[in-house]
This record gives sequence, C-alpha cells and structure tokens, in this order.
Amino acid sequence: MRKAIFPGSFDPITLGHEDIIRRGIPLFDEIVIAIGVNAEKKYMFSLEERQRFIEETFKDEPKVKVIVYEGLTIELCHKIKANFILRGLRNPADFEFEKAIAHTNRRLSKIETVFLLTAAKTSFISSSIVRDVIRHNGEYEILVPDAVRVKK
Repeated sequence: MRKAIFPGSFDPITLGHEDIIRRGIPLFDEIVIAIGVNAEKKYMFSLEERQRFIEETFKDEPKVKVIVYEGLTIELCHKIKANFILRGLRNPADFEFEKAIAHTNRRLSKIETVFLLTAAKTSFISSSIVRDVIRHNGEYEILVPDAVRVKK
C-alpha cells in the first residue's frame, strides 16, 4: 500500500494545501493529513476547527484521512505504516527548507518525501497570509476551501 502523510499545522488549510492533496490522491492509496500540535505555537484556529475544516473539505474523498499528532513526523510514519511524506513547494525558499528536512528524514529512516509544485494560481497563498487577511477583515474566502469560514 502506498500511504503518504501530508503534515502541517493547517492554520488554516488553504487552496494551496487542497490543490496538493487533490493532485496527490491519484499517486497514493491513502493520504493521511496529519495536523501537527506544537505547544509553543499560538494558533488562530483551534485544533478542533482546523480538523473540521479539513474533514469537511475532503468529506467525499475516501482515500483521505485526518489525524492529529505530536512529535517527529517520521515516528508517525512508522506508527501508521506510511512510507511517504507528501509536501508542496511554492518557491525556492520552500525547496531549500523542505530539502533539508527530507534529507534528515531519509537519514533517520527509509521514508521518502514526494514534492509537488503548487499550481501557479495558488503558489502565492500561505496560511500566514490568510491569517493576516482575516485579522484585517479582508476577503479571505478566495484563499481557502469553502469549509473555512470565520464567524464575524
């Protein structure tokens, strides 16, 4: 079975994340969207909200599962028997950052990282940009899946 983990904080999930996951579906038998918990980080959306946004976005896709985890991503891979990590690349800075993590993960385990380039139409979107747009009452809806809605 080709099982991939797509890790992140998803605060919130964006159209860029959704694009990478949907394009990854034909490549894998299962994609596990793994919401990482970092006690040091302050999130805009609660863990429950982030999980609900993702589950709603992929409710009609049986090959996509959503879980929450703490610790190293490769430990989660071993625990759930995933042999791939799926990551999206928006720009050269993402590549350099993700390359270092991928090399480290491969050194520590046999887990391969699969990179997909983001679509041109979503390559500028990041969760931090979305959070900034939300904070300033901007039109964030054009940057996120329909499931991501903020109560005003």
